[in-house]
Amino acid sequence: MPAPSQALNRLFLVWSGRHCEARFGYLAAHLRAVVLRAGRLALTAAALICTAAVAGCASSGSSQPAASGSAPAASPSTPVATSSSNTPAVVAPSSPAAGTPACATSALQVKLGSSDGYAGGVYVVIDFTNTSASSCTLFGYPGVSLVTGPPYKQIGLAAKRSTSTPKKLVTLAAGATAHAQLQIVDALNFPSATCGPAKATALKIYPPNQTEPVYLPNTSNGCTKPVQIMYIGAVRPAS
Repeated sequence: MPAPSQALNRLFLVWSGRHCEARFGYLAAHLRAVVLRAGRLALTAAALICTAAVAGCASSGSSQPAASGSAPAASPSTPVATSSSNTPAVVAPSSPAAGTPACATSALQVKLGSSDGYAGGVYVVIDFTNTSASSCTLFGYPGVSLVTGPPYKQIGLAAKRSTSTPKKLVTLAAGATAHAQLQIVDALNFPSATCGPAKATALKIYPPNQTEPVYLPNTSNGCTKPVQIMYIGAVRPAS
């Protein structure tokens, strides 16, 4: 039979062992709970990191520049050019006499002025006098041809425009006169077979840019065949 002291020592050791086992068991359980909690936190952190990585990848993919061959989409706020009936038309710069009408045939007195003969032909001045009460303009060349009649019938070619006299806008006040010079080559200078001469009874004259003619008596010889015998200069202010 053990001594009382030995029995007490044994009981103490047994108690101490059970107490330590209980304490270490508690510690082990607490440590396991900490590890599990840390594991859950780690998993949560890993999930958040993965989510952030996926979002970052998606964001990076959407920020890539468009391919060089594709055109950027139009912004809804970009104004679109439209055509409006209220837009004024582009107007060419006005001439010096803008607003002054052209001289109508009915507003003009047309007559033959001075003439100057030369060997083989004649120069004749055609005068245009403004008989209206207001100013008007003349610009360019009259239309001139020889005719027979009445009834009037043109003989050969009309007068050809002479570029030796440049075109100039002429403004005629009421009663003012402008003129153009006409050259008539004598048709008898040409062989009869080439010219087919015929005597005229009048000159048919259109004022510049007008469609109503004036007939002035004239007995020059013209060519019925296509031989050029007349040349007309541009209108100029009378000197």
